[in-house]
Amino acid sequence: MDLEKRAKLQSLRVIISETIMVIAVIITVVVLALVVSGYWLNSDFEVERQGMLQIYSIPTGASVAVDGDAPWFQRTNTSKVLSSGEHTITLTKDGYDSWSKTVSISEGLLYRLHYPQLFLQNRKEEVIYDATATTFATVSPNRKLILLANRTTNWTLLNLDADNPRPTTIDVSKVFSAVSMASGASSGLFTGEILSAEWDQANEHILFNIGADSGSEWALLNVKQPADSINLTREFASNFSSIKIFDNSANNLLAVRNGNLHKINVGSRQISAVLIEKIGNYDFYESEIIYISDGQIILTKLNDESPSILGEASSDSARILLGKFYDNNYIFVVGDETLSVYQKENFSEVFTTKLEFAPEQVKIGYHGMFVSLNSGNRFATLDMESMTMRNWNTDSAYFGWLSSYMLYSVNDGKLCVYDFDGLNRRELATNVSGRFPAAITNNKWLYYFSDDAIIREKISD
Repeated sequence: MDLEKRAKLQSLRVIISETIMVIAVIITVVVLALVVSGYWLNSDFEVERQGMLQIYSIPTGASVAVDGDAPWFQRTNTSKVLSSGEHTITLTKDGYDSWSKTVSISEGLLYRLHYPQLFLQNRKEEVIYDATATTFATVSPNRKLILLANRTTNWTLLNLDADNPRPTTIDVSKVFSAVSMASGASSGLFTGEILSAEWDQANEHILFNIGADSGSEWALLNVKQPADSINLTREFASNFSSIKIFDNSANNLLAVRNGNLHKINVGSRQISAVLIEKIGNYDFYESEIIYISDGQIILTKLNDESPSILGEASSDSARILLGKFYDNNYIFVVGDETLSVYQKENFSEVFTTKLEFAPEQVKIGYHGMFVSLNSGNRFATLDMESMTMRNWNTDSAYFGWLSSYMLYSVNDGKLCVYDFDGLNRRELATNVSGRFPAAITNNKWLYYFSDDAIIREKISD
Protein backbone atom coordinates (compact mmCIF):
# COMPACT_ATOMS: atom_id res chain seq x y z
CA MET A 1 0.00 0.00 0.00
CA ASP A 2 1.46 3.32 -1.04
CA LEU A 3 1.95 6.21 1.32
CA GLU A 4 -1.02 8.22 -0.04
CA LYS A 5 -3.50 5.33 0.48
CA ARG A 6 -2.18 4.76 4.00
CA ALA A 7 -2.64 8.44 4.82
CA LYS A 8 -6.23 8.40 3.52
CA LEU A 9 -7.04 5.27 5.53
CA GLN A 10 -5.55 6.78 8.66
CA SER A 11 -7.59 9.98 8.17
CA LEU A 12 -10.75 7.89 7.73
CA ARG A 13 -10.03 6.03 10.98
CA VAL A 14 -9.52 9.32 12.80
CA ILE A 15 -12.80 10.73 11.42
CA ILE A 16 -14.72 7.59 12.40
CA SER A 17 -13.14 7.54 15.87
CA GLU A 18 -13.87 11.22 16.53
CA THR A 19 -17.43 10.84 15.23
CA ILE A 20 -18.02 7.93 17.61
CA MET A 21 -16.58 9.99 20.49
CA VAL A 22 -18.82 12.96 19.64
CA ILE A 23 -21.88 10.69 19.48
CA ALA A 24 -20.88 9.08 22.78
CA VAL A 25 -20.49 12.48 24.42
CA ILE A 26 -23.88 13.61 23.09
CA ILE A 27 -25.54 10.42 24.35
CA THR A 28 -23.84 10.81 27.74
CA VAL A 29 -24.94 14.44 28.04
CA VAL A 30 -28.51 13.54 27.07
CA VAL A 31 -28.59 10.65 29.54
CA LEU A 32 -27.19 12.82 32.34
CA ALA A 33 -29.69 15.57 31.52
CA LEU A 34 -32.52 13.04 31.72
CA VAL A 35 -31.18 11.65 35.00
CA VAL A 36 -30.89 15.14 36.47
CA SER A 37 -34.48 15.78 35.34
CA GLY A 38 -35.55 12.65 37.20
CA TYR A 39 -35.85 10.11 34.38
CA TRP A 40 -34.64 6.60 35.20
CA LEU A 41 -35.03 2.96 34.22
CA ASN A 42 -37.29 1.05 36.59
CA SER A 43 -36.99 -2.65 37.43
CA ASP A 44 -38.94 -3.50 34.25
CA PHE A 45 -36.45 -1.46 32.17
CA GLU A 46 -39.11 1.14 31.45
CA VAL A 47 -38.25 4.83 31.46
CA GLU A 48 -40.10 6.74 34.17
CA ARG A 49 -39.58 10.10 35.79
CA GLN A 50 -38.45 9.88 39.39
CA GLY A 51 -37.39 12.19 42.21
CA MET A 52 -34.31 12.43 44.35
CA LEU A 53 -33.80 12.14 48.10
CA GLN A 54 -30.85 13.93 49.71
CA ILE A 55 -30.22 12.71 53.24
CA TYR A 56 -27.79 13.66 56.00
CA SER A 57 -27.64 12.39 59.56
CA ILE A 58 -26.10 13.17 62.94
CA PRO A 59 -23.81 11.31 63.36
CA THR A 60 -22.81 10.61 59.77
CA GLY A 61 -22.46 7.14 58.34
CA ALA A 62 -25.86 5.78 59.35
CA SER A 63 -27.29 2.96 57.24
CA VAL A 64 -30.21 3.98 55.04
CA ALA A 65 -33.15 1.66 54.43
CA VAL A 66 -35.85 2.58 51.91
CA ASP A 67 -39.14 0.76 52.39
CA GLY A 68 -37.34 -1.90 54.42
CA ASP A 69 -34.61 -2.48 51.82
CA ALA A 70 -31.16 -1.70 53.26
CA PRO A 71 -28.34 -2.27 50.74
CA TRP A 72 -25.02 -2.65 52.54
CA PHE A 73 -23.36 0.21 50.67
CA GLN A 74 -26.04 2.85 51.29
CA ARG A 75 -24.92 5.36 53.95
CA THR A 76 -25.59 8.95 54.87
CA ASN A 77 -24.61 11.55 53.73
CA THR A 78 -25.82 10.80 50.23
CA SER A 79 -28.43 11.28 47.52
CA LYS A 80 -30.66 8.57 46.11
CA VAL A 81 -33.03 8.42 43.12
CA LEU A 82 -36.49 7.16 44.13
CA SER A 83 -39.73 6.55 42.29
CA SER A 84 -42.46 9.13 42.88
CA GLY A 85 -44.82 8.42 45.76
CA GLU A 86 -44.45 7.66 49.45
CA HIS A 87 -41.35 5.96 50.85
CA THR A 88 -40.40 5.10 54.42
CA ILE A 89 -36.80 6.08 55.21
CA THR A 90 -35.14 4.37 58.18
CA LEU A 91 -31.70 5.16 59.59
CA THR A 92 -29.74 2.82 61.85
CA LYS A 93 -26.24 2.78 63.29
CA ASP A 94 -24.54 0.33 65.64
CA GLY A 95 -24.76 1.51 69.24
CA TYR A 96 -27.45 4.11 68.47
CA ASP A 97 -31.22 4.24 68.41
CA SER A 98 -33.03 4.42 65.05
CA TRP A 99 -34.85 7.16 63.11
CA SER A 100 -37.67 6.81 60.59
CA LYS A 101 -39.98 8.97 58.48
CA THR A 102 -42.36 8.49 55.56
CA VAL A 103 -41.74 11.08 52.84
CA SER A 104 -43.53 11.88 49.58
CA ILE A 105 -41.22 12.01 46.55
CA SER A 106 -42.37 14.08 43.56
CA GLU A 107 -41.33 13.61 39.93
CA GLY A 108 -38.29 15.63 39.00
CA LEU A 109 -37.94 17.26 42.43
CA LEU A 110 -35.39 17.03 45.23
CA TYR A 111 -36.53 16.17 48.76
CA ARG A 112 -34.03 17.11 51.48
CA LEU A 113 -33.70 15.37 54.87
CA HIS A 114 -30.91 17.29 56.59
CA TYR A 115 -31.91 16.97 60.24
CA PRO A 116 -32.22 13.29 61.38
CA GLN A 117 -30.41 12.70 64.68
CA LEU A 118 -29.59 9.35 66.27
CA PHE A 119 -28.70 9.10 69.96
CA LEU A 120 -25.96 6.97 71.45
CA GLN A 121 -27.36 4.26 73.70
CA ASN A 122 -26.03 3.25 77.13
CA ARG A 123 -25.07 6.82 77.97
CA LYS A 124 -23.46 7.90 81.26
CA GLU A 125 -24.53 10.89 83.36
CA GLU A 126 -21.92 13.42 84.47
CA VAL A 127 -22.55 16.27 86.93
CA ILE A 128 -20.74 19.36 85.66
CA TYR A 129 -22.10 22.19 87.85
CA ASP A 130 -23.98 22.75 91.09
CA ALA A 131 -26.88 25.03 90.14
CA THR A 132 -28.65 25.09 93.51
CA ALA A 133 -29.14 28.88 93.59
CA THR A 134 -30.28 29.20 89.97
CA THR A 135 -33.65 30.89 89.42
CA PHE A 136 -33.47 31.39 85.63
CA ALA A 137 -31.35 29.99 82.79
CA THR A 138 -31.04 30.84 79.10
CA VAL A 139 -29.03 29.10 76.37
CA SER A 140 -27.32 30.89 73.46
CA PRO A 141 -28.48 30.25 69.85
CA ASN A 142 -25.37 28.15 69.09
CA ARG A 143 -26.04 26.26 72.35
CA LYS A 144 -22.46 26.70 73.52
CA LEU A 145 -23.19 29.13 76.37
CA ILE A 146 -25.67 29.11 79.22
CA LEU A 147 -26.32 32.03 81.57
CA LEU A 148 -27.52 31.17 85.08
CA ALA A 149 -29.33 33.93 87.00
CA ASN A 150 -29.99 33.94 90.75
CA ARG A 151 -31.27 36.28 93.45
CA THR A 152 -27.90 38.00 93.81
CA THR A 153 -26.24 40.27 91.27
CA ASN A 154 -23.44 37.79 90.59
CA TRP A 155 -24.67 35.61 87.74
CA THR A 156 -22.83 32.71 86.10
CA LEU A 157 -21.84 32.06 82.48
CA LEU A 158 -20.85 28.50 81.49
CA ASN A 159 -19.17 27.45 78.25
CA LEU A 160 -20.92 24.18 77.41
CA ASP A 161 -18.61 23.55 74.46
CA ALA A 162 -15.57 23.02 76.71
CA ASP A 163 -14.48 19.58 77.86
CA ASN A 164 -14.50 20.91 81.41
CA PRO A 165 -16.99 23.81 81.61
CA ARG A 166 -15.75 26.47 84.00
CA PRO A 167 -17.98 29.23 85.44
CA THR A 168 -17.43 32.92 84.77
CA THR A 169 -19.03 35.43 87.12
CA ILE A 170 -20.95 38.36 85.62
CA ASP A 171 -21.78 41.29 87.91
CA VAL A 172 -25.18 42.72 86.87
CA SER A 173 -25.53 45.21 89.75
CA LYS A 174 -25.06 48.19 87.38
CA VAL A 175 -27.09 46.69 84.52
CA PHE A 176 -30.50 46.51 86.18
CA SER A 177 -32.35 49.00 88.35
CA ALA A 178 -34.17 46.13 90.09
CA VAL A 179 -31.29 45.68 92.54
CA SER A 180 -31.21 46.09 96.30
CA MET A 181 -27.94 46.83 98.10
CA ALA A 182 -29.30 45.45 101.37
CA SER A 183 -27.06 45.24 104.40
CA GLY A 184 -25.32 41.91 104.68
CA ALA A 185 -25.49 41.32 100.94
CA SER A 186 -22.00 42.29 99.80
CA SER A 187 -22.80 41.86 96.09
CA GLY A 188 -26.35 43.17 96.36
CA LEU A 189 -29.61 41.39 95.58
CA PHE A 190 -31.46 41.07 92.30
CA THR A 191 -35.10 41.85 93.07
CA GLY A 192 -36.61 41.84 89.59
CA GLU A 193 -38.53 39.22 87.63
CA ILE A 194 -37.12 38.12 84.28
CA LEU A 195 -39.98 38.42 81.78
CA SER A 196 -38.00 37.60 78.63
CA ALA A 197 -34.42 37.07 77.42
CA GLU A 198 -33.35 37.21 73.76
CA TRP A 199 -29.81 36.44 72.55
CA ASP A 200 -28.27 37.98 69.46
CA GLN A 201 -27.05 35.63 66.72
CA ALA A 202 -23.41 36.45 67.57
CA ASN A 203 -23.99 34.85 70.99
CA GLU A 204 -22.57 37.90 72.76
CA HIS A 205 -25.58 39.90 74.00
CA ILE A 206 -28.84 39.14 75.80
CA LEU A 207 -31.77 41.55 75.64
CA PHE A 208 -33.65 41.37 78.95
CA ASN A 209 -37.10 42.60 79.85
CA ILE A 210 -37.29 42.85 83.64
CA GLY A 211 -40.38 43.35 85.78
CA ALA A 212 -40.03 45.32 89.00
CA ASP A 213 -42.15 47.29 91.48
CA SER A 214 -41.34 50.46 89.55
CA GLY A 215 -42.44 48.92 86.23
CA SER A 216 -40.84 47.10 83.33
CA GLU A 217 -37.29 47.87 82.18
CA TRP A 218 -35.16 46.78 79.25
CA ALA A 219 -31.41 46.11 79.36
CA LEU A 220 -28.84 44.73 76.93
CA LEU A 221 -26.32 42.53 78.76
CA ASN A 222 -22.94 42.04 77.07
CA VAL A 223 -21.81 38.61 78.27
CA LYS A 224 -18.34 39.06 76.73
CA GLN A 225 -17.74 42.55 78.10
CA PRO A 226 -20.26 43.12 80.94
CA ALA A 227 -18.99 46.65 81.52
CA ASP A 228 -20.33 47.58 78.07
CA SER A 229 -23.88 46.55 78.99
CA ILE A 230 -26.60 49.20 78.75
CA ASN A 231 -29.85 49.76 80.61
CA LEU A 232 -32.01 50.99 77.72
CA THR A 233 -34.91 52.20 79.83
CA ARG A 234 -32.57 54.29 81.97
CA GLU A 235 -30.38 55.50 79.07
CA PHE A 236 -33.27 56.88 77.04
CA ALA A 237 -35.62 57.70 79.94
CA SER A 238 -38.36 55.85 78.10
CA ASN A 239 -40.97 53.24 78.84
CA PHE A 240 -40.64 50.96 75.82
CA SER A 241 -43.48 48.53 75.19
CA SER A 242 -41.21 46.25 73.17
CA ILE A 243 -37.63 46.02 71.90
CA LYS A 244 -36.19 43.59 69.35
CA ILE A 245 -32.62 42.90 68.21
CA PHE A 246 -32.37 44.14 64.61
CA ASP A 247 -29.01 42.70 63.51
CA ASN A 248 -26.83 39.71 64.30
CA SER A 249 -24.60 41.51 66.81
CA ALA A 250 -27.18 43.68 68.59
CA ASN A 251 -25.58 46.87 67.28
CA ASN A 252 -29.04 48.08 66.32
CA LEU A 253 -32.38 47.54 68.02
CA LEU A 254 -35.99 48.26 67.07
CA ALA A 255 -38.02 49.77 69.89
CA VAL A 256 -41.69 50.71 70.23
CA ARG A 257 -42.34 53.83 72.31
CA ASN A 258 -45.81 55.35 72.62
CA GLY A 259 -46.95 53.04 69.84
CA ASN A 260 -44.32 54.31 67.38
CA LEU A 261 -41.32 52.45 66.00
CA HIS A 262 -37.76 53.77 66.54
CA LYS A 263 -34.27 52.43 65.89
CA ILE A 264 -31.65 52.42 68.66
CA ASN A 265 -27.95 52.59 67.78
CA VAL A 266 -26.29 50.87 70.73
CA GLY A 267 -22.76 52.03 69.94
CA SER A 268 -23.58 55.74 69.70
CA ARG A 269 -26.34 55.56 72.36
CA GLN A 270 -28.77 57.31 70.00
CA ILE A 271 -32.45 56.76 69.27
CA SER A 272 -33.96 57.74 65.94
CA ALA A 273 -37.00 59.81 65.17
CA VAL A 274 -40.25 57.96 64.54
CA LEU A 275 -39.82 55.47 61.69
CA ILE A 276 -43.34 54.07 61.59
CA GLU A 277 -46.28 55.60 63.42
CA LYS A 278 -48.80 53.60 65.43
CA ILE A 279 -47.24 50.26 64.61
CA GLY A 280 -48.80 47.10 65.96
CA ASN A 281 -47.59 43.63 65.12
CA TYR A 282 -44.48 43.63 62.94
CA ASP A 283 -41.55 41.47 61.87
CA PHE A 284 -38.33 41.98 59.94
CA TYR A 285 -35.78 40.08 57.89
CA GLU A 286 -32.40 41.68 57.18
CA SER A 287 -33.25 45.33 56.37
CA GLU A 288 -36.95 44.88 55.54
CA ILE A 289 -39.83 45.43 57.93
CA ILE A 290 -43.35 44.09 57.45
CA TYR A 291 -46.37 45.20 59.46
CA ILE A 292 -50.13 45.55 59.42
CA SER A 293 -51.78 48.97 59.54
CA ASP A 294 -55.45 49.79 58.97
CA GLY A 295 -56.05 46.28 57.66
CA GLN A 296 -53.26 46.47 55.08
CA ILE A 297 -50.04 44.47 54.91
CA ILE A 298 -47.14 46.86 54.33
CA LEU A 299 -43.50 46.09 53.46
CA THR A 300 -40.82 48.73 53.84
CA LYS A 301 -37.18 49.40 54.57
CA LEU A 302 -35.89 51.77 57.22
CA ASN A 303 -36.19 55.41 56.08
CA ASP A 304 -38.08 54.28 52.96
CA GLU A 305 -40.55 56.99 52.02
CA SER A 306 -42.44 54.70 49.60
CA PRO A 307 -43.50 51.55 51.43
CA SER A 308 -45.19 48.79 49.43
CA ILE A 309 -48.80 47.87 50.20
CA LEU A 310 -48.96 44.14 49.51
CA GLY A 311 -52.57 43.30 50.29
CA GLU A 312 -55.24 43.16 52.93
CA ALA A 313 -55.06 41.37 56.28
CA SER A 314 -57.96 39.64 57.96
CA SER A 315 -57.48 41.91 60.98
CA ASP A 316 -54.95 44.24 62.57
CA SER A 317 -54.39 41.60 65.26
CA ALA A 318 -53.11 39.06 62.72
CA ARG A 319 -49.45 38.17 63.14
CA ILE A 320 -47.14 38.56 60.20
CA LEU A 321 -43.62 37.18 59.66
CA LEU A 322 -40.90 37.27 57.03
CA GLY A 323 -38.79 34.21 56.22
CA LYS A 324 -36.55 32.61 53.62
CA PHE A 325 -36.34 28.96 52.61
CA TYR A 326 -33.40 28.29 50.28
CA ASP A 327 -33.75 30.84 47.44
CA ASN A 328 -37.39 31.77 48.06
CA ASN A 329 -38.64 34.58 50.30
CA TYR A 330 -41.98 34.11 52.04
CA ILE A 331 -44.52 36.07 54.05
CA PHE A 332 -46.49 34.20 56.73
CA VAL A 333 -49.81 35.57 57.96
CA VAL A 334 -51.28 33.97 61.07
CA GLY A 335 -54.89 34.74 61.96
CA ASP A 336 -56.84 33.43 64.92
CA GLU A 337 -57.25 30.02 63.28
CA THR A 338 -55.57 30.29 59.87
CA LEU A 339 -52.07 30.22 58.39
CA SER A 340 -51.37 31.58 54.92
CA VAL A 341 -48.05 31.58 53.07
CA TYR A 342 -47.25 34.03 50.27
CA GLN A 343 -44.36 34.58 47.88
CA LYS A 344 -42.79 37.87 48.96
CA GLU A 345 -41.98 39.10 45.44
CA ASN A 346 -45.56 39.20 44.12
CA PHE A 347 -47.58 38.34 47.25
CA SER A 348 -49.08 35.31 45.52
CA GLU A 349 -50.58 32.72 47.86
CA VAL A 350 -48.76 29.37 47.86
CA PHE A 351 -50.39 27.70 50.86
CA THR A 352 -53.23 28.26 53.28
CA THR A 353 -54.81 26.10 55.96
CA LYS A 354 -57.27 26.29 58.82
CA LEU A 355 -55.68 25.69 62.21
CA GLU A 356 -57.17 23.53 64.92
CA PHE A 357 -56.41 26.15 67.59
CA ALA A 358 -55.57 29.82 68.00
CA PRO A 359 -51.74 29.90 68.32
CA GLU A 360 -50.05 31.71 71.18
CA GLN A 361 -46.54 31.46 69.71
CA VAL A 362 -45.21 31.31 66.15
CA LYS A 363 -41.63 30.38 65.24
CA ILE A 364 -39.86 30.21 61.89
CA GLY A 365 -37.36 27.35 62.06
CA TYR A 366 -33.70 27.09 61.19
CA HIS A 367 -33.02 28.27 57.61
CA GLY A 368 -36.78 28.69 57.23
CA MET A 369 -37.33 24.95 56.83
CA PHE A 370 -40.50 24.90 58.96
CA VAL A 371 -43.04 27.07 60.74
CA SER A 372 -44.03 26.02 64.25
CA LEU A 373 -47.23 27.25 65.92
CA ASN A 374 -48.40 26.28 69.37
CA SER A 375 -50.88 26.92 72.15
CA GLY A 376 -49.75 25.23 75.34
CA ASN A 377 -48.60 21.77 74.36
CA ARG A 378 -50.66 21.70 71.13
CA PHE A 379 -48.53 22.16 68.01
CA ALA A 380 -49.08 22.66 64.30
CA THR A 381 -45.97 22.43 62.13
CA LEU A 382 -45.71 23.42 58.48
CA ASP A 383 -42.89 21.54 56.73
CA MET A 384 -41.68 23.92 54.01
CA GLU A 385 -39.91 21.11 52.16
CA SER A 386 -43.15 19.24 51.48
CA MET A 387 -45.62 22.09 52.17
CA THR A 388 -47.59 19.85 54.51
CA MET A 389 -49.06 20.63 57.92
CA ARG A 390 -49.02 18.25 60.88
CA ASN A 391 -50.84 18.67 64.20
CA TRP A 392 -49.39 17.02 67.31
CA ASN A 393 -48.93 17.38 71.08
CA THR A 394 -45.92 17.38 73.36
CA ASP A 395 -46.18 15.33 76.55
CA SER A 396 -46.50 18.46 78.67
CA ALA A 397 -46.46 22.26 78.58
CA TYR A 398 -42.83 22.23 79.85
CA PHE A 399 -41.07 22.30 76.49
CA GLY A 400 -38.30 24.04 74.58
CA TRP A 401 -35.98 23.75 71.61
CA LEU A 402 -33.22 21.23 72.16
CA SER A 403 -31.48 22.06 68.88
CA SER A 404 -32.30 23.87 65.65
CA TYR A 405 -34.56 21.02 64.51
CA MET A 406 -35.67 19.28 67.69
CA LEU A 407 -38.00 20.04 70.60
CA TYR A 408 -38.12 18.51 74.04
CA SER A 409 -40.71 18.32 76.80
CA VAL A 410 -40.46 17.28 80.45
CA ASN A 411 -43.31 15.36 82.06
CA ASP A 412 -43.00 13.68 85.48
CA GLY A 413 -39.22 14.12 85.24
CA LYS A 414 -38.98 12.38 81.84
CA LEU A 415 -37.18 14.25 79.05
CA CYS A 416 -38.72 13.37 75.67
CA VAL A 417 -37.50 14.69 72.33
CA TYR A 418 -39.30 15.13 69.02
CA ASP A 419 -38.38 16.23 65.51
CA PHE A 420 -39.78 19.65 64.65
CA ASP A 421 -42.90 17.96 63.23
CA GLY A 422 -43.50 15.82 66.33
CA LEU A 423 -42.20 12.59 64.79
CA ASN A 424 -39.50 10.28 66.20
CA ARG A 425 -40.45 10.79 69.83
CA ARG A 426 -37.79 9.32 72.13
CA GLU A 427 -37.29 9.34 75.89
CA LEU A 428 -33.72 10.38 76.73
CA ALA A 429 -33.51 10.95 80.49
CA THR A 430 -35.39 10.74 83.78
CA ASN A 431 -35.34 12.89 86.93
CA VAL A 432 -35.14 16.04 84.79
CA SER A 433 -36.24 19.51 85.93
CA GLY A 434 -38.76 21.19 83.63
CA ARG A 435 -38.06 24.68 85.05
CA PHE A 436 -34.80 25.13 83.17
CA PRO A 437 -33.73 24.56 79.55
CA ALA A 438 -32.10 21.50 78.02
CA ALA A 439 -29.72 21.70 75.07
CA ILE A 440 -27.62 19.73 72.61
CA THR A 441 -24.15 21.17 72.07
CA ASN A 442 -21.89 20.49 69.10
CA ASN A 443 -24.06 17.46 68.19
CA LYS A 444 -22.12 15.62 70.90
CA TRP A 445 -23.43 16.53 74.36
CA LEU A 446 -26.88 16.59 75.93
CA TYR A 447 -27.26 19.01 78.86
CA TYR A 448 -30.18 19.21 81.29
CA PHE A 449 -30.97 20.14 84.92
CA SER A 450 -31.56 17.49 87.57
CA ASP A 451 -31.70 17.85 91.38
CA ASP A 452 -30.29 21.41 91.24
CA ALA A 453 -27.31 20.28 89.15
CA ILE A 454 -26.45 20.51 85.44
CA ILE A 455 -26.01 17.04 83.94
CA ARG A 456 -24.13 16.15 80.78
CA GLU A 457 -24.47 12.99 78.68
CA LYS A 458 -22.45 12.07 75.60
CA ILE A 459 -24.91 11.38 72.77
CA SER A 460 -22.51 10.89 69.83
CA ASP A 461 -18.97 9.54 69.43
